[in-house]
Amino acid sequence: MACKDDWQVAGRRKGASRRIKQHKTDSRQVSECQVDKQRIINAMNELRGEDFWLQWRNVLSEHLASSASVSSKKNEDVSLKDCVSYGLGNFASCISARYQLAMLLLLLETLHEGKRAVCQPTLFYLMHCGKALYNNMLWKNWSPQTLPKIVIIGNSFHGIQERMIQREFVRDYCCLSNVIGVCEETSLPCSQRFLDVFNDTALIQFPPENLNRLADCTWTETSEPLYQHCTDLEIILREKHC
Repeated sequence: MACKDDWQVAGRRKGASRRIKQHKTDSRQVSECQVDKQRIINAMNELRGEDFWLQWRNVLSEHLASSASVSSKKNEDVSLKDCVSYGLGNFASCISARYQLAMLLLLLETLHEGKRAVCQPTLFYLMHCGKALYNNMLWKNWSPQTLPKIVIIGNSFHGIQERMIQREFVRDYCCLSNVIGVCEETSLPCSQRFLDVFNDTALIQFPPENLNRLADCTWTETSEPLYQHCTDLEIILREKHC
């Protein structure tokens, strides 16, 4: 032990140094992730303004409409269920890979519009998605037997409602407005450091006993959402073919 008359400049302990270094690394990674995400969003927005994107979308939509017409006569379901992508490079550093990924995301938006039916317990991870995407997913699974199979991690339904004019919410997003009083929301915690990424996030479930409180007409009088009055729609709608 050192003499009491001796003194030394105290330095950081190794453990503390490692924690500080790890914190800086985590903060840098989060920052880089946010930048990468914004770059992809910007690339998607750029592609939306290009004529060739519309041509891609129309070719794919026409093909799917033609296949659906043939399959309906054979009582077969040929709608796309999965997407497999190979060959994408590092979209964080490669501009070409970034635009390729952006195009893929645009095509997937066009294909599904969120209208994904489930037949078994399914988790939907919908972070900061548009209101129409939630509404479409609910509509596609609109029955008191199917909704209990769904668990959502995404934006709080109550938060969505609070940010809208009530009459527009009921008019344009009828499925959301119908279940908001019977779904169960559990707010998910988030540290201050990740607040921009995970703010307003909740786990949402649809207990059967709650759904049974809704009137029978709620389940039979809900038509496919068209969003004719929405000027700020946050998804791309497929063109309807006769």
